Amino acid sequence: MFVGPLSTLPAAAYLLVERGLLRGNTAVMGASVWVFVLLGAEGIKAFRANPYFAIGTSRIPTWTTPLLALIFVTALVPNTSFLGHLCSLGVGYIYGLGYLKILAPPEKILRWIEGKLNLLGRLPHYVSLDQKTYGRYGVLPTTNAPSVDGAGEGSYMGSTERLGP
Repeated sequence: MFVGPLSTLPAAAYLLVERGLLRGNTAVMGASVWVFVLLGAEGIKAFRANPYFAIGTSRIPTWTTPLLALIFVTALVPNTSFLGHLCSLGVGYIYGLGYLKILAPPEKILRWIEGKLNLLGRLPHYVSLDQKTYGRYGVLPTTNAPSVDGAGEGSYMGSTERLGP
């Protein structure tokens, strides 16, 4: 529900800069907008938990790691939009700081939707808001498939066949 504005806001910022200031007309497409929005939001979250990381004697703010990823992607992937990704990072930073919390629907509305649509009965791996343990989105379900040979997890049993020449 709230993913739409997280792609529309960077697009609007991009259009304002590209068309308004630079007078350009470049075609842009792809889903990397969401990646950089989430990188920006997680960069702020990491900065709040651990403000700096050290490389040698240098202390580097953790919020700059998405900017390093942006430079890395721009240098290695041809025909990427540096400005579009920079606008996405900006929106991600703003979202991570909490200024765009209004875009996420309140839990009261989500509980009402869960009740009306009977999501627990319809979707096999749906995690309800009542079952959450780690934040709003809960824990993703995992499966522990039983092993065929009786060896448990962490067992490195295999054949005695030699590999290689």
